[in-house]
Amino acid sequence: MRILSKRQVKELVLYSPQHTRLEKAGQFPKRVQLGSNRVGWVEDEVLECRV
Repeated sequence: MRILSKRQVKELVLYSPQHTRLEKAGQFPKRVQLGSNRVGWVEDEVLECRV
C-alpha cells in the first residue's frame, strides 16, 4: 500500500477544493491522517477512482 501526497494526487487527477465535497459524498477516496498537519490518499483507491 502506497500513500500519495496532495501533489502526487494532483498529478494523477485534476484535484481541486471540490474534492473535499466529493470525499464527503463518497465519490472520491477519503484522505488518511498521517500526522497532525499531514494527510495522504491510498494510491490504489485514487487510481480506482480515475477509471
